[in-house]
Parts: sequence; structure tokens; C-alpha cells
Amino acid sequence: MKMPKRKLFLLIIFAYVAFSLYAAYNVFFSNKVISRVHRVVKKEPGAPSGGVRDGGAPFVADEWNPWEDEEVEYNSALNKKREAFKQYMGKIDKNKPKRYKVQIWGKAAIGLYLWEHILGGPLNPTDKIAQWREGELQSGKIDFSFYTGPAVVQGHVPLEMNSLVLVLNGREQQKVSYSTRWLEHVQALVQFHTVSHVAVVLLGNEQCNNDWIAPHLKRNGGFVDLLFLVYDSPWVNDKDIFQWPLGVATYRQFPIIRPHAQLITSNRPYLCNFLGTVYKNSSRETLVRVLKQSGLEKECVVAGREKWLPQETGDSLKRYQTALTQSELTLCPVGVNTECYRIYEACSYGSVPVVEDVLTPGSCAAGPSSPLRLLKAAGAPFIFISDWKELPAILEKERGMSQEQRVDRRRRLLEWYSSFRQQMKDRFTEVIEENFFKGG
Repeated sequence: MKMPKRKLFLLIIFAYVAFSLYAAYNVFFSNKVISRVHRVVKKEPGAPSGGVRDGGAPFVADEWNPWEDEEVEYNSALNKKREAFKQYMGKIDKNKPKRYKVQIWGKAAIGLYLWEHILGGPLNPTDKIAQWREGELQSGKIDFSFYTGPAVVQGHVPLEMNSLVLVLNGREQQKVSYSTRWLEHVQALVQFHTVSHVAVVLLGNEQCNNDWIAPHLKRNGGFVDLLFLVYDSPWVNDKDIFQWPLGVATYRQFPIIRPHAQLITSNRPYLCNFLGTVYKNSSRETLVRVLKQSGLEKECVVAGREKWLPQETGDSLKRYQTALTQSELTLCPVGVNTECYRIYEACSYGSVPVVEDVLTPGSCAAGPSSPLRLLKAAGAPFIFISDWKELPAILEKERGMSQEQRVDRRRRLLEWYSSFRQQMKDRFTEVIEENFFKGG
């Protein structure tokens, strides 16, 4: 018997409504407990084994989390990645070269040559007459910090490291007394274990009489580990005492000269120059006389004075720099010592130093390479003479050089001077590393 379509439709509707009501009842009104497979039951200490507390219903700690297993796996993988990254960074830190800190106190003008010209460090403020100037740089494994100026006084310099370089002037007795007070201050810091390592960069006496500092050297029971000493001292052994270059006259505000194309390629109108003090009964009198007798005064810039002046005026410094810029050669007669600022200043401008290669009176080393053994060992491309009577022949040869030859010579001189300063920087840094931090 076939059921009418209308009755069949009503029956389907009735079944759908009945099922919907049954489902709603189970969702909203049923008290059935969730299957144990999908719940987390936490037993309190002392609770019965069935998870029932005080005869009541089982204690359910958390709602059912259908993603719980995925979260556990994710967190586990994340922790493993974090641990692996931590180990990786640890290896990097372990393999990273160790760095050391050294502070430099510049209490002599040669400190500026060390910091700006050799190490290439910045100074703030840039004002040269500022009472307090400081800077920082990295060289090799060392982080250097530098302090200089009149306001840098004992007990008022921040000291955040135990390795110190002190730059001093020992050229004359007044400077020696001042330097001794600084050494006594540093000695107290060593005794109180504030400072562990000390080096001194010293502008020595021009006759190499430096006995006043000997008791302070570690080799003699003192506290100074290293000494970098200007001039050809017989003490130099390249173990704890090293020769150091005099450099340019920073106390006269001689600037840092950056080589440029014009400096190398320009046509220089003069063969040579000499601007300086002409001491009585010195070879400088011979030099001036040779220039006059040979009629070379017109081809060279010559300006002598009878008395040495410690400071340049703005005009005199400009005249001197112009002479260096416009001359192929710079004549460098001896003074109290063969080594003079003029040598380094001429190199800065690409004007070849003509150096009087004779040993001056005093206690300086008299070896086969003296004087100027530091510069000679570095292959300085200078013209060395033993008597100024040789000058006319040198200038005659100079006249015959082409512009191309002169330009090439200037370039080589400027490149040598840049290389020399880099060598001094590397040497200074390496010596301090090896002596201060060889156990680190």
C-alpha cells in the first residue's frame, strides 16, 4: 500500500523536529560526564584512587583541550630551538677574540702625535685649546681611551681599567719635575692595586740623559713595564724599552695633513727651503753660507732667525707650511739632536728631507746606524749628507729632474710616511698586547 506523499512529507518533518529536540536536550540538559579519554583529572594529595573528593564528583582540573597534544609538541620543539640557539651564541662568544682596555693620559704634546697621527684617534672637542679633550678607538685587540688637556689632573681622570699609558716630557729639568709627580701618582695607584700595567711614552732628553726615570722601570725594581723613548738612546733593547719617533711639533699646532692630488702633482716653484734658528758656530751657519756663496738663495726659500721661539704665530706657521708645499726639498740641519720635527713635517707635505747625518754631542747611541736608526730601519727615502758643502751638487741634480720624476718621488714619500705611521701603530699595539695581556 502506497503512502500518500503528503503523509510521507509530514513524517519526515516530524522525525527531523524530534531529532533536533533530542540533540538540544543532550547538549543543554544532559548531566553525563565527558569520556575519560578526553578529560584531564587531577588528584589531590590523599584523594581516593578513583579521583573522587569527599564522596562527590570527580575533580576535573582543566577543561578539555582538543589541541593539547599539538601544543605540547610545539612547545617542546620551540624549547629545543631556543636551546640550540643559546648553544650557538655561546660558541660565537667563546670563539670571539677577547678585547682589552687601555687608557692613555697625554701629559706632553707628543701625546697628540701618538693619538692623532699614529693611532688615528678622534678628539672631542675639536678645539685645540680646550681644557679637556678625550677620544676612543680600537686597535688590534685593544680598546684605547685617551685624555689630554690642562684639566686632566691627578685624581680627576676617570679610570675604569687597570692598564695605563702615561705620555710625559723629560727634555729638561722643569719637565722632569712635573713628570716625576705624575709617576709618583701612578705608583700609588699600582700600590693600591687600582692599576696593574703601566707603559710610558717619553720625550727624552736630546742628549739622551734620562737617568731620572731609570728607578721607575720594572727592570730596576720599579713599576713601569714598558718605555717608548724618543731619540737614539743606548737603553733601547726592543724588549721593554723601544725607540719612538719625535713626530711633528704638535705643541706649535702643526696640523694633520691629508694627502691629496694637488699636493702630489703641483708644480713647486722652489728647489728647497730652510726656515729656522741659526745657532752660533753651528752647521746651520755653514748651510746659510753655502746657499749664499752658490747663488742658490733665489731657488730656495730661506729665512733664518737668531733666537729660537717656542711658539708659532698664525702668520709664521702659514709661511712655514707654504714653504713646505712649494719646495721639492726641505733642508734639515742638526740642532741639539739630529732628529727634529722638521723631518716629519716635510714628510707630511711630500717635500723630501735632506738630512745632515751626523751624531750630535751627548750620550746617545753611536752605532753604525745612528743617528736616526728608527727612520733608517724603516727605509726612509731621505737624502742623507755629512757636510752641507755637498748641497750644490744635490741641487744641480735636482734641476735636471723631470716633473714626472718629481711627482713619482713625492708619491713614494707620502706613501712611505703613511706606512711608517701604520708600522708604529701596529708595533705600539702589539707590544702592549704581548706585555700586558699575554696571560689573557
